[in-house]
Amino acid sequence: MNLKSIGRLVLALLFLNAGLLHFLRPEGFVRIVPPYLPQPLLLVYLSGAAEIAGALGLLVPATRRWAAGGLVALLVAVFPANVYMLQTGGAGLSVPEWALWVRLPLQLVLMAWAWWVRR
Repeated sequence: MNLKSIGRLVLALLFLNAGLLHFLRPEGFVRIVPPYLPQPLLLVYLSGAAEIAGALGLLVPATRRWAAGGLVALLVAVFPANVYMLQTGGAGLSVPEWALWVRLPLQLVLMAWAWWVRR
């Protein structure tokens, strides 16, 4: 197994775990949905499903490129939630301020990672 294969597997596990948490513990995710977006719980479930689909898609060679592109698009789409979480001091969740700041550039790292493992 080469470095890219390992990276793909680790990224898939990260997204699979995050996606499952959207269904198992949606409350925290609902709290970080900006108030200008409708139906926060539905958005949490949709984003969780997209994370799970993207994670699984990374593992299948025929869908890998589409899955990676979808995960990049998803990371762009959920960026406002990370900004909102920072603006509200964690949206009532016990997250240290430094972690809220780290989440923003971490999105770029995850995007680059998904793009790197797409082949």
